[in-house]
Amino acid sequence: MSDEAKLRESLCDWARSLFDRGLNGGSSGNISARLPDGRLLVSPTGSSFRNLDPASLSVLDETGRHIAGLGPTKELSLHQAFYETRSAGAVLHLHSSHATAVSVLPEIDPDNVLLPITAYSIMRLGRVKLLPYFMPGDPAMGDAVRRLAGKHSALLLANHGPVVAARDLDSAVYAMEEFEETAKLMLMLRGANPRLLNRDQIRDLVRKYG
Repeated sequence: MSDEAKLRESLCDWARSLFDRGLNGGSSGNISARLPDGRLLVSPTGSSFRNLDPASLSVLDETGRHIAGLGPTKELSLHQAFYETRSAGAVLHLHSSHATAVSVLPEIDPDNVLLPITAYSIMRLGRVKLLPYFMPGDPAMGDAVRRLAGKHSALLLANHGPVVAARDLDSAVYAMEEFEETAKLMLMLRGANPRLLNRDQIRDLVRKYG
């Protein structure tokens, strides 16, 4: 099996796993991965993570032109912006329940959405920035990501859902799982005055893991 065929299979397998675990539903969310030659494999518009077909994935050339497969997700600009500003191998956007719920809480810090509850959210996500609400498919989402100049690997779209970029598909999924779990913990601990990681502990994690 070629590297491209393996990546197509892996993308669809991960998407199905996310759907089966309730992290994405219906035809929402989108996922993409970059091939070594710069082409992108992207989930098609209106598709469900439940049954993505490896042979029907959208293919874009290195300039962003659609060259094969079904039409790409309408939120393609969001993915392209990450690939243009970070050394990303995969981008994942979900409408997962807990992270989306956190996106509308009035008390969250828009420059650092997630509380430092565990070491792993810091190691895998860093500082997560909240972006304002955009209509789904609005190219302005991509422009907003570009203005961040690659400083964030994870973002939260207000009233919409989380987005992560990582070096490969596995890392993107692991980061998204950590995103959703941390959001869940935040909701569970809301109003409980939890003991969070302190500045020294966070600094040590950043020094060791970047």
